[in-house]
Amino acid sequence: MDLPAALLQSAQAQSGIVTRRQILAAGVPLRELRSALGQRFRMVLPGVVLLDPGLPNLDQRLIAAQLFAGPSAWLAGTTAAAFHGLPHLPSLDELRRVELLVPAPRRPREVSWVSIRRTHIVDERLVERGPLRISCRARSLVDAAAAAGPDRDVRAMIIATVQERLVRADDVLHWIEVRRPNGRLRLRAALDEAMAGVWSVPEGDLLRLLGSSGVLPKAMANPELQDDQGRRLTTPDVWIDDVALAVMVHSRQYHADALDWEETVEVDADLGAARVVVVPVTPASIARDPGGVLQRVERAYVEAARSGYRAAVTATPRTSFARAS
Repeated sequence: MDLPAALLQSAQAQSGIVTRRQILAAGVPLRELRSALGQRFRMVLPGVVLLDPGLPNLDQRLIAAQLFAGPSAWLAGTTAAAFHGLPHLPSLDELRRVELLVPAPRRPREVSWVSIRRTHIVDERLVERGPLRISCRARSLVDAAAAAGPDRDVRAMIIATVQERLVRADDVLHWIEVRRPNGRLRLRAALDEAMAGVWSVPEGDLLRLLGSSGVLPKAMANPELQDDQGRRLTTPDVWIDDVALAVMVHSRQYHADALDWEETVEVDADLGAARVVVVPVTPASIARDPGGVLQRVERAYVEAARSGYRAAVTATPRTSFARAS
């Protein structure tokens, strides 16, 4: 069977994936289509055909899902977030399902490995990549985070995506506020941490812990430090300004290799040279013994206050997090 030129053109634009309707509209008789299925062609989804007997690759699966869901649909949620390469998510080829949104009043449905949900919010600017339509980064982040299980996963996704400047924090806030009320609180809390300057979940845990103290003043997350000569110093994870005290969270998990880990630990030396009080902690200690960590920081703070000495260091809060580009 020679395929019509119009069908071949559609197949080329869609990575070899076409709909049954496109095949028949191009003039291929239904009996010839039925004969070719399972031999020359493969049915990928109901009404969606791969013009090859082999298994579809990742791109073909996404296009097949898009065509199956219809021209008004777009990739969304975890699928869109993974497509954009947002952190703390599996890669696209690790996802078992392809998620899409369609405008209401179309009905949601689950077919094979495709999940179609409906939405009343249809005013977003979609990203177009060939035949694919994809939810924007901010919305896909919010929808993926809302579907995540533990709060730590939600926090990790939102904090990392904002701090890596992959989204604007005010765009994230918009998509949090326009969604259903259910689940908004934990999304807002995670965004608040990012906007306060927190760079990781352990830092957020530490900031919360120190904020519960009756001894410590309010701390800053990741301020910019300069000594009295105007030289830039290592950024502290948490900073208590009145006594120039830095709390540093050291974790191998957040460094690429052993050398990076050693460099990260040793770089605190410039803070010591500037006579900054440094209290090192680990994520494990924050999780396992938060009371002990809090006591260590409080004790260091009280001793620094009693000494009457404050290092000649200027701390500038970071104010750009609410407008991450």
